[in-house]
Amino acid sequence: MSLIVRQKWSCVLVVFLFIQFFLQPLLIAEASPAPPQVSAEAAALIDVQSGRILYSKNGQKKMRIASLTKTMTAIVAIESGRLQDVVTVPPEAVGVEGSSIYLKRNERLTLEDLLYGLMLRSGNDAAVAIAVHVGGSVPGFVHLMNEKAALIGMTDTQFTNPHGLDDSNMHYSTAEDMARLSAYALRNPVFRQIVATKVKEISWEGEEWNRRLLNKNKLLHLYKGADGVKTGYTKLAKRCLAASATRDGRQLATITLNAPDDWNDAAKLLDWGFQHYPLKELAKLGQSVKPDPAVPMEEGIRLVASNSFAYPLEKEETDDVQSRVVMEQSAVTSEMDGKIVGFLQFRLKDKMIGQVPLMAQLQKPAWSELRQTAESFWQKLWNLVAGGLWSA
Repeated sequence: MSLIVRQKWSCVLVVFLFIQFFLQPLLIAEASPAPPQVSAEAAALIDVQSGRILYSKNGQKKMRIASLTKTMTAIVAIESGRLQDVVTVPPEAVGVEGSSIYLKRNERLTLEDLLYGLMLRSGNDAAVAIAVHVGGSVPGFVHLMNEKAALIGMTDTQFTNPHGLDDSNMHYSTAEDMARLSAYALRNPVFRQIVATKVKEISWEGEEWNRRLLNKNKLLHLYKGADGVKTGYTKLAKRCLAASATRDGRQLATITLNAPDDWNDAAKLLDWGFQHYPLKELAKLGQSVKPDPAVPMEEGIRLVASNSFAYPLEKEETDDVQSRVVMEQSAVTSEMDGKIVGFLQFRLKDKMIGQVPLMAQLQKPAWSELRQTAESFWQKLWNLVAGGLWSA
């Protein structure tokens, strides 16, 4: 082999080694992490505040959901009932199969106590007692459940009971629908407090001690920031789990259905969501917004964002977000100072992801602000001197 050929091959080898040992690790580091492998037959991950589905595996497959049903039971009861209502346990709530808080016929508890029994210990008897009290009957309450599901946008869900026991093939939902339900419920402060509670004592009429309820959700102890939501199991549905966690003020929720390794599935999905979908601030409170050129603006008026807006985005998606100003007024004048006159809308790949109301704000001339500052200074100085003289 000639010297020139050997030199060429040596250069090629050097370039290859440089790419292999220096550039490739950087490229791998920049690449988006792959979604985790989970044992669940179906799973979904959602950002609670925005409602964006971040991950889905068979997310629209209709499946049994076991006691995850009780998330709907709880939120309907919270919104439709009064927490301090005293509930008299009806006969149909006594001796319901499966998980129980051992209610007695005609025992009296508050609706709030029953909700803790429902969500911490998964009491099927508590579910029936709540349903009869709030809905007048189990069928009446189930109607409220399905009505709420439709309002939330759970298009592939149907409830036939308030507890999730395997009573028919007509009681079903999907991982994505249950993720939407979890996000909706977690925005309610009462629900959020209940499902984050690790231990709770409630009354036990006729006994010398109270019921001590230990939350079945092990993630509350095992996962940093875990704060909900609900466990579930039946022979047909297998292991189901709704889990949520909050980190740095941001909350995610995940659903796993028929998941042999549900605790680890949930932890991996939550970790991946927090890492892979950071919140991107798209608008700040008080931020000036460039007006629509087609809408006349009186001199001295500006548009400002009336609240902030952030959205979970992959790094690769940031450049795909587009914004536009949509005005509700044909012209903006000084008489509209302090009023909402339009919206700053954000779109991701032609889908609107949110909007911020825009307020007209009358700008004060710089000299006016300076004069007010000076007047304030001299007023404070006079008050100080006068106060000193008077006190002497």
